[in-house]
Amino acid sequence: MKTPASHGTTPTGAGAARDESTRDRVARSILTNGPSSAAVLAERLELTPAAVRRHLDHLLDEGLVESREERVYGPRGRGRPAKVFVLTDTGRHAFHTAYDDLAATAMRFIAEAGGDDAVTDFARRRVAEVEQRYRELVDAAPESTKAEALAQALTGDGYAASTAKAAHGEQLCQHHCPVAHVAEQFPQLCEAETEVFSRLLGKHVQRLATIAHGDGVCTTHIPGATPVTPVTDGESARTAR
Repeated sequence: MKTPASHGTTPTGAGAARDESTRDRVARSILTNGPSSAAVLAERLELTPAAVRRHLDHLLDEGLVESREERVYGPRGRGRPAKVFVLTDTGRHAFHTAYDDLAATAMRFIAEAGGDDAVTDFARRRVAEVEQRYRELVDAAPESTKAEALAQALTGDGYAASTAKAAHGEQLCQHHCPVAHVAEQFPQLCEAETEVFSRLLGKHVQRLATIAHGDGVCTTHIPGATPVTPVTDGESARTAR
């Protein structure tokens, strides 16, 4: 990721190149792993806390990241929430979220020509192709690792996905969304995707958060109970707003 030149005195030559490379690692780590504190970034990247803070200050100045209180899903412990850093829209654009304007224009045309039903039909057709590609991989995985298999498939398509244990199940986290700007205007894309997750995993999943609606990570809860009948079109858990 090429970041704009910072203001004031900056390193030159090899030093500037090293700074840019390290800064790219910091930003990419946030993209891949989601909202991260400076301490976590330092440990993850094997950098000193001071070095991480210096790069974060630069990214903040350039509008590529922003800080916010860590969102806690479920009971919150004592003390103030941790301060974490997330990529801004500008930062995400630096990671090749191209063609958003063209896609949004096409979606608006579909909406104007056929209404919301046409947009929903398009969204379902789009994710149906994804479901077909993922089906073999997910079906081949043991029950205990199906969510992980889905995360791997999503990562291959640029969603930087991972799984994490959660109360009463797992969470599927997508740390990047190539269509976030379009989904912000057309939530049918998120809803159709949630339907596909339910069908692939054979469980009623629930979308807790989305990048399209301002969250740092798209988070889907996958219950750990016995699998139930997959949802059909129109019965998915609605995207959290």
